[in-house]
Amino acid sequence: MLALLLAAALAPAPPVVLISIDGMRPDYVLEADRYGLQIPELRRLLKEGAHAAAVTGVMPTVTYPSHTTLVTGVSPAKHGLVANETFDPLGKNHDGWAWYAEDIRVETLWDAAAKAGLVVSNADWPATVGARIPFNIAQIWRASTPDDAKLLRAVSTPGLLREMEASLGPYPSGYSYTVSDDEKKVPFTAWLLERKRPRLHLCYFSGLDEESHASGPGSPETLAVLERLDAVIGRVRAAAERAGGGKAIVAVVSDHGHQRTDRELHLNEALREEGLLTLDGAGKLTDWRAFSWDAGGSAAVFLKDPADVDGGQRVTALLKRLAADPGSGIERIVGSDAVPATGGFPGALFVVGLKAGYRFGSSLEAPVTRQGLVHGTHGYPPDLQTMDASFFIAGPGIPAGLDLGRIDMRDIAPTLAGRLGLVLPAAEGRDRLSAR
Repeated sequence: MLALLLAAALAPAPPVVLISIDGMRPDYVLEADRYGLQIPELRRLLKEGAHAAAVTGVMPTVTYPSHTTLVTGVSPAKHGLVANETFDPLGKNHDGWAWYAEDIRVETLWDAAAKAGLVVSNADWPATVGARIPFNIAQIWRASTPDDAKLLRAVSTPGLLREMEASLGPYPSGYSYTVSDDEKKVPFTAWLLERKRPRLHLCYFSGLDEESHASGPGSPETLAVLERLDAVIGRVRAAAERAGGGKAIVAVVSDHGHQRTDRELHLNEALREEGLLTLDGAGKLTDWRAFSWDAGGSAAVFLKDPADVDGGQRVTALLKRLAADPGSGIERIVGSDAVPATGGFPGALFVVGLKAGYRFGSSLEAPVTRQGLVHGTHGYPPDLQTMDASFFIAGPGIPAGLDLGRIDMRDIAPTLAGRLGLVLPAAEGRDRLSAR
């Protein structure tokens, strides 16, 4: 008996592994038979652990704000990453994204783990350049040339990628987000789990989102990608269990869903026609009084000068005219007094949400509304059901078959923190597995 107690005391704590499948709708798993999906690993998680029937996301339902909420438990307006890209009407940042952890204003899961002395590792989680993660493969790209590999090595843990690539081969660098790239990244996650033995590991896979954008949600191509990613989840879980002496807590999440779209609203073109944007002879934006920061199915309209009363009145009149036209696709307009309640786009004069089937476009030439190709789109307000995200978790201490119902995305970080024995004081959500 003493030997058994001693062995139990010396056994490693199970790692907590957070796997993001970008763009995975919960109905793909919960109604897998309807889609004809072969996803044994996700079905196993569903059977052996707890799950949310749906996760209500954040505003806007896009990757970087959502992923930062997943590790902080707060809304974008509070954590500071309110869109994928920086606000940059004149393009001075050359399409730079919100890559940098220093822009996160509240404590993250990896910060709390570091304070508690827990080892953390990461493979490609968004907004991790400069993160307080001892074994960090950050997410960043620029030109998708060979120099991007050098950039990635420079911003990741010094020497880590070179050590890994010596046995695993090249890590996909640049904007490498097909399902084939996802599969190539799995050995790097397995290596981190088995060599560095983190207590918390984060990893991100984007092939499903890329295909959903290209061919639409629920397409045969999209479903085929999810089946390949199901095998990815199985490989990651197996590595985690090897690292944890046969035990691991594995959570699979997503950041948003997807909506089929084929109509476009080009709001900045409407602002240009209103005289609120200025272009040069080559059609390049050179100045602005009002600008629409587009996020797929929603957009925030900002004034360059918040005191520009005339500009604000012209924007108000323009949006009223567009909303009166059923062909514009506008479903709602949120004024500045109500924007804070959305949890996103702080400082916006208006937030505009589109009807399902419509998406924002970025053209600065007529027409303002037009037919487009069929694509998958997200970024809508989170109350659109097709924007629902996913949460599945299994492992020691997780009740089998537990349906948590609909949860808030802000609940996920405190729930994971609870499995690590940590607390996130700033979190706006709650631990959904406590006191059960």
